[in-house]
Amino acid sequence: MKFENVHIESLAIALPDEVWTSAAIEEQLRPLYERLRLPFGRLELMTGIRERRHWPAHTRASDASAAAGRAVLAKSSLRAEQIEMFTHAAVCRDMLEPATASFAHRKIGLTARAQIFDVSNACLGFLNSMVILAGLIESGQIGAGMIVSGENGRPLIEQTLAHLTTAPLNRNEIKPYFANLTIGSGAVAAILCHRSLLPAGSRAPRLIGGAGRAATQYNDLCQGDTHGAEALAMQTDSEQLLIAGVGLARETWADFTAATAWDTAGIDRYICHQVGSVHRRKLYETVGLDLAKDFSTFETLGNMGSASLPVTLALAAENSAVKPGDRVALLGIGSGLNCLMLGVEW
Repeated sequence: MKFENVHIESLAIALPDEVWTSAAIEEQLRPLYERLRLPFGRLELMTGIRERRHWPAHTRASDASAAAGRAVLAKSSLRAEQIEMFTHAAVCRDMLEPATASFAHRKIGLTARAQIFDVSNACLGFLNSMVILAGLIESGQIGAGMIVSGENGRPLIEQTLAHLTTAPLNRNEIKPYFANLTIGSGAVAAILCHRSLLPAGSRAPRLIGGAGRAATQYNDLCQGDTHGAEALAMQTDSEQLLIAGVGLARETWADFTAATAWDTAGIDRYICHQVGSVHRRKLYETVGLDLAKDFSTFETLGNMGSASLPVTLALAAENSAVKPGDRVALLGIGSGLNCLMLGVEW
């Protein structure tokens, strides 16, 4: 994957106001903790996640996506009628049919000229959409498109808390549910366009290219599904997922550096999928990357699914952790297992 003419014209986020601390979640699990004699504070200690945010009850994924979509249009130099493709790339959806993109498209106010569809690939959906959109822009089929991701993890955490406080589980039986408690909510949107559509003198980040790999023999390590009305269920083998995930990342990194001709010395910033402190440390150790070049948000936002990496990228730019001229490596990974790494020249 190599691109010459594709730029991230604008990037915007929308975050919920409601904060859920790890301490407050554990307080709701007090009966379980006391019955199993679990130490309070273990959730933050094991993950590094102090808090995460959630939308109000009954918020739709399209509501979250539309908030970010309107925000990115407000920042963009392009007009709504110039958006020729629109993808909704979140794990969360309003319903199975029609595509959640159809609801978000209408709420944002995009025109009928935009082709719309959903892209679903666990936590990699946003990066996958960047590649799809970039390919269409590079080939001249479209000039600009928008990607949105609105993740709502509240139903998953609420269902998990209900199950953990009512089911007679032992210490081993609660392990597959632990990762659920790290999930947060948020939304992000990006507009990608051909360089010919940029205003004169624009320094919009350029998408260089990258590489992807799949290791589908591990597709049973993290599985989620619907669980009744507005509820979600997910079970994760966190230990095996970590081992398999960083192994796949190491293989993908070799492909990425070959495709981009970048090396660790020439990369200024890494933005990886936000899982937690253990995952981050193991990833950087295994691949051989400098942890000092990382920028993280999991401490206060948790794991927001497909929105995590692009939200973190946007916040890194807002906080001047990514500056004009920087080489930025986007290290995406999602259950399945799938890994996608993209290079951006800021």
